[in-house]
Amino acid sequence: MTASAWPWPVGAATGIGSLPGTDIAEAQRIVLGELPALPHLPELPARGPGADLIGRTGGLLVELPVELYAARWRVAPRPGRDLRRARDLMERDLDQLAEQAEEYAGPVKVQAAGPYTLAAGIDLPIGGRMLRDPGAVRDLTGSLAEGLRAHLAAVARRLPRASVLLQLDEPSLPTVLAGRVPTESGFGTYRPVPQPDAADLLRTVVEAVGVPVVVHCCAPDVPLELIRSAGAAGVALDLALVKDLDPLGEAIDAGLGLLAGAAPATPPPGGRAPTSAQVADRVRKLWDRLGFPRRRLPEQVVVTPACGLAGATPQHVRAVLAACRDAGRRLAED
Repeated sequence: MTASAWPWPVGAATGIGSLPGTDIAEAQRIVLGELPALPHLPELPARGPGADLIGRTGGLLVELPVELYAARWRVAPRPGRDLRRARDLMERDLDQLAEQAEEYAGPVKVQAAGPYTLAAGIDLPIGGRMLRDPGAVRDLTGSLAEGLRAHLAAVARRLPRASVLLQLDEPSLPTVLAGRVPTESGFGTYRPVPQPDAADLLRTVVEAVGVPVVVHCCAPDVPLELIRSAGAAGVALDLALVKDLDPLGEAIDAGLGLLAGAAPATPPPGGRAPTSAQVADRVRKLWDRLGFPRRRLPEQVVVTPACGLAGATPQHVRAVLAACRDAGRRLAED
């Protein structure tokens, strides 16, 4: 692997984040074994509350405790058992990462929910999602930025030779921008958030953390220009959901890195994981349709599964991660 202008090696592959099961030691072994150029900290939502995307990131917030109430996360009056559980799980995960990757000297990726997915997923104490109150969303964003800065410093202390890359998961961002997030009654929706406001808050987090940031959104209508203008180094998306190539081409031309979700997160019924040749060919075809020179592809693009792998079998996980890794190597050798 050679150097790149982007915060990953040429021909790299990585995972999106989640894996099946509850054994963090085994999950971390799989990631380090299958994705040696850009490993990530696995997320295991099957462990229950506090291991899910919202609870896991909620545990990182500063001076904004959260708790579970009626199976939803909400702002709590004081830290309690649910918050302790989320923090204990994260601490265990970081300890396992340090134990297995202490001498690792390349880039490593960690994931957290972005501000708008959090705002759509955490309730106010009085009811309703935080998204309904722009002031609460600003407070949440500041708390998240401070918490992520401390979290990334903790990762860096445990892996002193590595460089850290942050992935902000924003699956709710398109629905927030479009005003399609339902209210608690289900009969209405929250007001759409203007793109400039969303870009400002996303930029607050990107600038605060002090490491390169990738924004992941495995939904249609990924707001690519917003993500680029917020200062992200890259975007992670599902290639199967890309319908309009022009915005993607403009973002890539402007220097945005691409984590290309090119392998299905679950196999088709009765089917198998794709081969590395099939995955590489899918990325290559997209790149050629965009009209960029092939030599830029393995530098600017990281090969990934289409989304998280929490719903896959362990066999599919290993096959998909290996196919992505070898596809990245194929693209580097073109």
